[in-house]
Amino acid sequence: MRPGAVSLAVCCLVVLGAGPPAPSSPLPARMTDTGGGTQLITAVAPGTASTRGTVTWWDLRDGRWLKAGSAPARFGAKGLAEGASRKQGTNTTPTGLYGLPYAFGIKAAPRGTAYGYRRVHRDSWWCQDNDSRSYNRWTEPRAADCRASESEHLITYGERYAHALVIGFNYGRPVRGRGAGIFLHVNGRGATAGCVSVPKRAMRTILRWADPAKRPYIAVGTASGTTAVTRY
Repeated sequence: MRPGAVSLAVCCLVVLGAGPPAPSSPLPARMTDTGGGTQLITAVAPGTASTRGTVTWWDLRDGRWLKAGSAPARFGAKGLAEGASRKQGTNTTPTGLYGLPYAFGIKAAPRGTAYGYRRVHRDSWWCQDNDSRSYNRWTEPRAADCRASESEHLITYGERYAHALVIGFNYGRPVRGRGAGIFLHVNGRGATAGCVSVPKRAMRTILRWADPAKRPYIAVGTASGTTAVTRY
């Protein structure tokens, strides 16, 4: 081989090679399950001790997941915990994949909201009393067997519940002691008691974007580890 041929060959390999790695697949494409619909919300924290992370909403179009928007998020004051074994009163956000039964708010639904939207009134409560037949349900007025001390009087939450989506954690067949009243709602002053929260503008955008006909779900998890959002 003549002098310089090796260098030329190497040069050609660099120029003609595969180039930089292709971008990684969108997060929903790497998940075990997305719920089967064509809309998805992901709420991801760096780790289980984190109280901050990111909420992203996605659309499935022509077989590809496309990001529709994202916003900074807040999680429970004690971080996140595996939803299947979470305990009530721990101030942790449950990880897992959940439906979004309906929306609600102290204020009127943003124009363009397609989701079923329930307005909060002065006698609107969310029962968290483990001894009540209304456990983990909206009750209006408060059910006789649901203690006020074990419930959320929704109207007292002000801007936090200006707009919200019910997260279907422990909702279909509630397990007593696992937790109740987990929502995607507007940010308060800090971390939550177990919900996921986003800025008010983002919450309003999500409500206008969410289409019940597209069966949106929310996946809550961490970036890696046993509670990685990709496991759900």
